[in-house]
Amino acid sequence: MLTLGNLFVLMLLAAGGAWLWHNHGLREKALERVKQHCSKLDLELLDDNVAFKRFAWLADANGRKRLARVYGFEFTVTGEQRHPGTITQFGAHSVQIELAPYPFEIKHPPSAEVIEMSQWRQEHKRWRP
Repeated sequence: MLTLGNLFVLMLLAAGGAWLWHNHGLREKALERVKQHCSKLDLELLDDNVAFKRFAWLADANGRKRLARVYGFEFTVTGEQRHPGTITQFGAHSVQIELAPYPFEIKHPPSAEVIEMSQWRQEHKRWRP
């Protein structure tokens, strides 16, 4: 026979399972966002994985404190060294991806052309000091 106590425990287990399923989906979104970011910067995501690090109360764009998930991952530039990184999410929305300092090559050397400030201001009229 199903009692009220048994029904409560069953509902509690169902809610816990739904919460775990939802968290797995959020981790997959974080992984996809990190993959995109690493490919854009020409980095290699190691282990093809992000790992949950912690929950944190962080300020959002409006300055309100919200519960955020912080995931950690590792990437490499040369294939020899591992560098850590983190991604912070408010729900399904990625807020920030932080990468540890890493060595990189400048693909296009900066030009040696000197531009006069007055010329630059004329070309960019909307900028005013």
